Amino acid sequence: MGETEVLQVSVSQQHWAQSLERNVRRTLAHIGLAADEGSDVVLFPEANLTGYDFPYVLTLDSAEVERALTQVQEAAREAKLWVICGTIQRRSGAEKLLNLAHVIDAQGEVVHEYAKIQMAGRNEQKYCRPGDKLSLFEVKGFPATMVICRDGRHPELYRLPAMAGARILFHPACSTETIEALWWKRAAGRATQPAGPSSSIFHCCANTVGQDYRGKQSSSGGSFIKHPTGLSLAEADWYSETVITARLDTAAADGRYALASAEHPEFLRPYYEKIVADIRARKDERPE
Repeated sequence: MGETEVLQVSVSQQHWAQSLERNVRRTLAHIGLAADEGSDVVLFPEANLTGYDFPYVLTLDSAEVERALTQVQEAAREAKLWVICGTIQRRSGAEKLLNLAHVIDAQGEVVHEYAKIQMAGRNEQKYCRPGDKLSLFEVKGFPATMVICRDGRHPELYRLPAMAGARILFHPACSTETIEALWWKRAAGRATQPAGPSSSIFHCCANTVGQDYRGKQSSSGGSFIKHPTGLSLAEADWYSETVITARLDTAAADGRYALASAEHPEFLRPYYEKIVADIRARKDERPE
């Protein structure tokens, strides 16, 4: 991409414990809002189509989930907009589920998928299994990577792709806690930390809001789009279902800190070169 090129990104903040039908309606509405803003891509929270409330997720039929994803693909094609959305679903007949993010291009094709690696919470650990590749893809020619929620606590999952060329981190999340833990996390500054200061890449995080059906767990909101310096270009509040948008000066992200780690200390360099080659070789694998 040229030095003056801009990638306009919208980030959707949605409720995490609603029905599949309601999630699809809200997702299509937010695609429309992002298209009206003139954005190139819209990022949705973790498992935004199925939701993340496992007693409900476990009742969903695989065909229902696939139909929901198809509706989003059709909406992306009609809006001529890239869409990154999420589902929790069964693949290859495996007993345990995968927590997936789907990258859909402006023609409505799924061009990349990533499965969450670091499971969070008892339900996810019980019902889901981890993915086995790192994410590397392009949005309109701009190299990107992705992690899902808890993955963001493991910076190697995005710094290694940054060594491979990624310059923006897309981070769908569903940060749910008890209300006491949620307030403590906010007060202690333990909410999602920006990737820019350690990597020199953009960081777009789409989080959820609201409570589960039992009123025991709440999600923290605070979705953001951050510059490689770590400064905010746009932020959402803690409670609203909303869409935020920012224009990314693509020349501002150079991955310098990740690239420096790949060079020194010298004894690690050949290992990093091998890892980067493997990331590139496996980037188009479909999680199964």
